[in-house]
Amino acid sequence: MSDAPTTDPTAPEPDPAETTASAEAESPESAYTPRQIVDDDLGVSFADAIDATLVSVEDGAIVTGTVVRVDRDEVLLDIGYKSEGVIPSRELSIRNDVDPNEVVSLGDDIEALVLTKEDKDGRLVLSKKRAQYERAWGDIERVKEEDGVVSGPVIEVVKGGLILDIGLRGFLPASLVELRRVRDLQPYVGKSLEAKIIELDKNRNNVVLSRRAWLEETQREQREDFLANLKPGEVRKGVVSSVVNFGAFVDLGGMDGLIHVSELSWKHVDHPGSVVAVGDEVEVQVLDVDLSRERISLSLKATQQDPWQEFATSHRVGELVYGRVTKLVPFGAFVQVGDGIEGLVHISEMSAHHVDLPEQVVTPGEELWVKIIDLDLQRRRISLSIKQAAEGGIVAAEYQEHFGEHAYDDQGNYIGPSVEHSPEADEAWAEYYAESGGPSGEAPEAEAEVAEAATDPGDGTDEGGGEE
Repeated sequence: MSDAPTTDPTAPEPDPAETTASAEAESPESAYTPRQIVDDDLGVSFADAIDATLVSVEDGAIVTGTVVRVDRDEVLLDIGYKSEGVIPSRELSIRNDVDPNEVVSLGDDIEALVLTKEDKDGRLVLSKKRAQYERAWGDIERVKEEDGVVSGPVIEVVKGGLILDIGLRGFLPASLVELRRVRDLQPYVGKSLEAKIIELDKNRNNVVLSRRAWLEETQREQREDFLANLKPGEVRKGVVSSVVNFGAFVDLGGMDGLIHVSELSWKHVDHPGSVVAVGDEVEVQVLDVDLSRERISLSLKATQQDPWQEFATSHRVGELVYGRVTKLVPFGAFVQVGDGIEGLVHISEMSAHHVDLPEQVVTPGEELWVKIIDLDLQRRRISLSIKQAAEGGIVAAEYQEHFGEHAYDDQGNYIGPSVEHSPEADEAWAEYYAESGGPSGEAPEAEAEVAEAATDPGDGTDEGGGEE
């Protein structure tokens, strides 16, 4: 009988890999022997060794990092420090109330300045706009020294001017935006403008710009040529570019000229805006060109008919004209006798009898006949008389059709064209008579006589009855 061990035919066969590993473990040559540390090759503690792998930061330093998170009120920046740096939304941009997502995106590599290495919450607080500000100051100072030009978009309208993003906030006064002052600055928002630096103060964080200085420099040669070809007396077309209290500026296609308020109209002008508006196309005459000061004086009324000249041409002393009392003064009354033409009735020419006050004879708004007794075109003065008008005379040409000699018979009775009354006018007169107590349909006798005397510019003598 054999002594060989029996095998279980149902037992699994051994894994060759396990057999090999077991054999190697049992071999004394392949046994693991831990290495003995005989020298401290770090030279520092393990904690210090870890800190040595992190970047070093100090307040005021500029660091570079990667944006790892963007929230509504802050951005997290990985700069290789033991914790991410926090950039509050107000420290992201020089623009106010900006959305962080409009400034940075995840994965962006940006620069930031260390504001606080560790705040009360243990956070590293950073500022992107301060880093941008520090970098920009160097560039701005260099441009100022070289008398160069900066450019940037307009990001805000503030009191007195505009704010430009030139790496920092540059202030552009309203008076220096264009060659002339601009009233509405809102259309400039979003536009990129070029300007010269006229004031720089880092301690006060103050940068003042002038676009007008840049425009004057770039357009100097064009302006000189334009002024050289502009002669007094010329008539030019232009567009009203600005209206101010003392006049209006007109763009002549190369430069602006000023129409002083006194040159806007032959009539009295309370405010230039009552005559012209921005955008109006006008025809003006050049009055003067000041080459040294680069100023152009213009006139609008010089291109229009002078009403005084027109009146003087069509009227003469001794004529009767119809006018309206516009103003009473202690020494008389002013009467409008034409479009923009007023004459003075001196108190001594108001009546045949003595008059203490003008209101004893006339009232503002009253319409009446006056005689021209003096016409001074050069001084633009007309002397009128109510007293002499009552004595009769020749009516001016514009009244001849209705009040010329042909309109009266030999007895001085008016026989001119009749006036057609509308039903509305008749109704109004009927109502007036009813209130005044006169007969229906006709004026009281006394009132009729007064009305006839007021409207009859002919001779005041009754030829039929004569004087008593």
